[in-house]
Amino acid sequence: MILIVILGLMAIATAALLYGHFRWESATGEMHARLEAARQIVGRERYRQDELFGLPAPVQKYFQAVLKDRQPIVSAVHLELSGTINMSATAENWKRFTSTQRVIAQRPGFDWEGRIEMIPGLTARVHDAYIAGEGVLHATLFGLVSLANLRGTPEIAQGELMRFLAEAAWYPTALLPSQGVQWTAVDDFSAKATLKDGETAVTLLFRFDENGMIQSARADARGRTVAGVTIPTPWEVQWSNYQLRDGMCIPTGGEVAWMLPEGPQPYFRGRTTSLRYEF
Repeated sequence: MILIVILGLMAIATAALLYGHFRWESATGEMHARLEAARQIVGRERYRQDELFGLPAPVQKYFQAVLKDRQPIVSAVHLELSGTINMSATAENWKRFTSTQRVIAQRPGFDWEGRIEMIPGLTARVHDAYIAGEGVLHATLFGLVSLANLRGTPEIAQGELMRFLAEAAWYPTALLPSQGVQWTAVDDFSAKATLKDGETAVTLLFRFDENGMIQSARADARGRTVAGVTIPTPWEVQWSNYQLRDGMCIPTGGEVAWMLPEGPQPYFRGRTTSLRYEF
C-alpha cells in the first residue's frame, strides 16, 4: 500500500511537471508569434559608411571598427547564453542560468527565456521581454507557480526598451541612425543614444574604449524592484571579449549592475554560446 501511494504521488508530480513544461512552451510560442506579428521592414538592406556623416566622433569610430561597408542590416537574431544571476536584491545569492533569446530589430522587441537553477532539481523559468511596446517580466517555478508577473506599465516598458538598446552591441546595425537611433555628442569617448518606440523613449550613455568598441551602456534611472517596491536606480551594462561574427565585431561577455551609492552591485554575468543572425 505504501509503495502504491508513493508511485501515485510520483505519477502526479510527473504529470504536473509535464503540464508545467507544455504550458510554459505554449506561452513562449505565443510570445514569439506576437514578436513576429509586430515585425517591420528594417528599411535599407545594407549599411553604408556615408550614413556616419554628422555623428559624434566616438560613434563614427565605433561603426568603422565593428562594421564593414555594405554590411547587411540585421533583422533578427537568436542567442543562447549561460552564466550566473544574483537572486537577491541585498545580498550575494548567485545561481547558474542558461537562456535563449529571440530579438527582432524592427519593431524593437525581444524575448529572453531563462532557466535558473535555484537548487538541484528546482528550476525557475523566466520571460523577460519587450513585445509590441509592452514590457514583460514573468517568473515561475517549473512553469507552474508564479513568482513574479509584471507587465503592461510604462515603467516596465521603458526598462525593457533600455535593455534592447543596451544589448544592441550584439546586433550593432540596430544602432544606426537609419534604424531610428539618435546620437548626441558628450566627449571624445562617450555619446548618448536615444530610441523611441511608440510612446516609449529611452536614452543611454554609451562609453567607448580606445579601440572604438562599446565599453558600457548606462541609464540614469531604471526600475529596480526591492521588497515589492520599484525604485529608479542608475543601471549599467559592461561589455567584453569582442569577436568577429558574420562580418560584425560584437561582445561575447557582459556584466549588468545596479549603480548604488555604496558602489556597483552586479546581478548578471553571462556569455554568448551561440548567435544566429537573420539579415
